[in-house]
Amino acid sequence: MPRPLRLALSLVLTLAFLLATSPAQAASLVRVLRYDAGRAAEFRGAVDQAAQIWNASVTNVRLVAGTPAHFVVVADNGWPRALPTSLGRGTIWMGRQATSQGYHPVRIAAHEIGHILGLPDRRTGLCSDLMSGSSAPVSCTNAYPSAAERAEVDRNFAGSTPLVEFGRLHVDR
Repeated sequence: MPRPLRLALSLVLTLAFLLATSPAQAASLVRVLRYDAGRAAEFRGAVDQAAQIWNASVTNVRLVAGTPAHFVVVADNGWPRALPTSLGRGTIWMGRQATSQGYHPVRIAAHEIGHILGLPDRRTGLCSDLMSGSSAPVSCTNAYPSAAERAEVDRNFAGSTPLVEFGRLHVDR
């Protein structure tokens, strides 16, 4: 096949692909956020599992372990908390106080990552709401965001204004 014909065919196929792709698909680029759980101690596995839960739940953002990190996770003896500094950036503390009281580590990690992804606390008391945090019973092990929480994160990473307050420490107590 002559080169000009190959170029024309390539151009036609590229244009056909672009026209077949919906505007919503074209506009929603996946943002990759790196997290560093190197100082998460015994919570490292819970943090990795929570990241995978978020990856399976949303389309506009992907969490991957690595450095330099957009957010870091640290273990300490206090209560779990997060300090989101901007969308996708900040620090999470996996406080041992909550796990010693029986709260589920993967739920804690997923909840705190939710703050980094732009979600505020919502003390609904419902186990089905990830951002209800400790207002849900200690027996709650649900680490999956609700449909509304998933949609909100996708909107945040598509350009909406997140409802979380950046630069403020979020302690779920």
